[in-house]
Amino acid sequence: MSKRDYYEVLGVERGADKAELKKAFRRLAMKYHPDRNPDDPDSAQEHFKEAKEAYEVLSDEQKRAAYDQFGHDGLKSGGFGGGGFSGDVGDIFGDIFGDIFGGGGRRRQRRGADLRYPLDLDLEEAVHGVTREIKVPTLVGCEGCGGTGSEDGRRKSCGTCGGVGQVRMQQGIFSVQQTCPACRGQGQVVENPCNRCGGAGRVQEQKTLSVRIPPGVDDGDRIRLAGEGEAGERGTQSGDLYVEVQVRQHPIFQRDGDDLYCEIPIRFGTAALGGEMRVPTLDGDVNLKIPAETQSGRMFRMRGKGVKSVRSRSKGDLLCRVTVETPVKLNREQKDLLRAFEASLGDETEEHSQNPKASSWMDSVKQFFDRMA
Repeated sequence: MSKRDYYEVLGVERGADKAELKKAFRRLAMKYHPDRNPDDPDSAQEHFKEAKEAYEVLSDEQKRAAYDQFGHDGLKSGGFGGGGFSGDVGDIFGDIFGDIFGGGGRRRQRRGADLRYPLDLDLEEAVHGVTREIKVPTLVGCEGCGGTGSEDGRRKSCGTCGGVGQVRMQQGIFSVQQTCPACRGQGQVVENPCNRCGGAGRVQEQKTLSVRIPPGVDDGDRIRLAGEGEAGERGTQSGDLYVEVQVRQHPIFQRDGDDLYCEIPIRFGTAALGGEMRVPTLDGDVNLKIPAETQSGRMFRMRGKGVKSVRSRSKGDLLCRVTVETPVKLNREQKDLLRAFEASLGDETEEHSQNPKASSWMDSVKQFFDRMA
């Protein structure tokens, strides 16, 4: 069977430019769309393939020149293989409508929405890891219709867009292509909607999930659970669920990256004479040596007693800041002892003062007044 003239197939003149060729092919592609020809899909597919073959040859300058000079034989002699086609009509439509509309195929499937779930954790849970059960209100696929939205599984071509999933809106001299509002780009509509979901293919439910929180997560970290978001429209891909970690304030420790900080009150006598005390860490108590003459505000670093985060191989440190606490509610005997002790220290202005910070401060005050004089 001889092939028809390509210009005749597209219905254009031999001098037609690329814009005219594309316009003609788009008209034929819409005309021979399978959903528009349910009574004779085989014939529609053949016409479409014929139009596509003609368009591919005439839109290629090299192939068109060979065809114009030698006809169909020129394509064979030029090594173009005669313009044969393979693949099913779904693949062909996916290619051409992606080219015409600038999209990804004739029916754009809408993926389910991603969800965010804030999860409050104690510092110990964040550092050591924990498994938590969460309840997430979301849209899930309807079990009654298997997510199709159809009571009997039957669907028909959308009457608004003719099964293409796109409609053209004329605005003055401009023509705008947009997703069909009736079928939302699906190209098909449900004939007999599901009684449970009303044809949406999704229903609102509360989903229970077990979430494994890895050790070392920090405030603001997110854990992605693929496919646990909202179900997609009519059986399409589900979105993802993002669990956002929120670490509660701790009564003892503050975290800064991999390091932990804490403040330790010590007695005046311990600061002056030195001693040992038990210090809490997230892995149990440890001994901290307080050397004699320790000043308030001194920082002690306990290496490896911090956090091993999910992003690092080494463990951070615990930094302990000591504060010398002034005793309160003293009895008479204690007050007399402190007065005697205070008197024994002597004058703060003496050369060998036992209060180095006070002596330094007094020197600064004296220099200040000398400058002001």
